[in-house]
Amino acid sequence: MENTGDKILNIIKNTLENNKAEDIIAIDLKGKTSIADYMVVASGTSQRHVASLAEKVCEELKKSGFQVSMEGEEKADWVLIDAFDVIVHIFKPEVREFYNIEKMWQSAAVARK
Repeated sequence: MENTGDKILNIIKNTLENNKAEDIIAIDLKGKTSIADYMVVASGTSQRHVASLAEKVCEELKKSGFQVSMEGEEKADWVLIDAFDVIVHIFKPEVREFYNIEKMWQSAAVARK
């Protein structure tokens, strides 16, 4: 049986893929931190695309009965979506490259195994 985090992750990944997000990465955080089960990092091609992706993800999660909060949609260089069991970061490519958060979390996950 699929747990809540896995359901949320599938909705997020499908929504991002269907709306042409780029370079989608899901990082398994289970047993590594208490903040979430997964972190998803993706890129949009422009500020408008980043904002649109974030809106679509929130819309789909809410339709499925999940609570979400979103930050950063005004500027839309980097939007954070907190879906409780899954945290989503949607970046413009140059902002993603600058912060490189997936590298930090992937190396932290490997280091703790």
